Amino acid sequence: MSGNAREPGRSTIDRLFTLLDVFDGTELTLAEITERSRLPPTTAHRLLASLERCGGVERGPAGTYRIGLRLWALSTRSSPGAALRERASRPMQKLYEATHATVQLAVLDHHSALVIERLAGLHAVAARTEVGGRLPLHATAVGKVLLAHGPAALLAELGEQGLRRYTPHTLVMPGRLAASVRAARETGFGTAHEELILGAASLAVPVTDADGVVRAALGLVTRSSVVLARHADLLRFTAERISGTALLRKSS
Repeated sequence: MSGNAREPGRSTIDRLFTLLDVFDGTELTLAEITERSRLPPTTAHRLLASLERCGGVERGPAGTYRIGLRLWALSTRSSPGAALRERASRPMQKLYEATHATVQLAVLDHHSALVIERLAGLHAVAARTEVGGRLPLHATAVGKVLLAHGPAALLAELGEQGLRRYTPHTLVMPGRLAASVRAARETGFGTAHEELILGAASLAVPVTDADGVVRAALGLVTRSSVVLARHADLLRFTAERISGTALLRKSS
């Protein structure tokens, strides 16, 4: 499969994944998909039609699109995150019951944090994403933990792309972000205070494999008025229960 004249060098598979990456757990219109993916409208429409025919996406009565059940089912088979989710499920449930805060588990995926498990109650802080969605690395506690233990060049790459401002408190100056990431590495805790959503704060810690390599970040999200430090020991204890297993080793 090769790219077309309007997008030289890009394969159909490349454009397909670019399109699928825009879905964040909500239903999207064709215009929203086109804007987020930066694909030509005709290309986006053609790819969506193909995906709909094979069950990759589904279209609602209002004409909006969502990820289809077939694609979801395929993504859960032999996924490297499946073993991690299974191991983390019970400890995360206990953490939620003890804190009543939103609990989320995320892994590094290119330039974002991919949420692979999430627990939240009816009165939880409004979320930016659900399971399978992505969070910005620079504006979340889990993202800062993943940055702190990720590739050395990743922080610079984010700065070159430009850091999006979500609230007046988002760290968009590379120097300030670097200091926050350095603190996450030195203290073992990533923090974010109203940087993604006004009124919300988050705290996160690393989850390691049997070799001590950081493979994920476990975080709590609650209202900014809550003193998250009081949950720090419990959060770290929960991460230790999930960590240290061969199941977390990166698949080859």
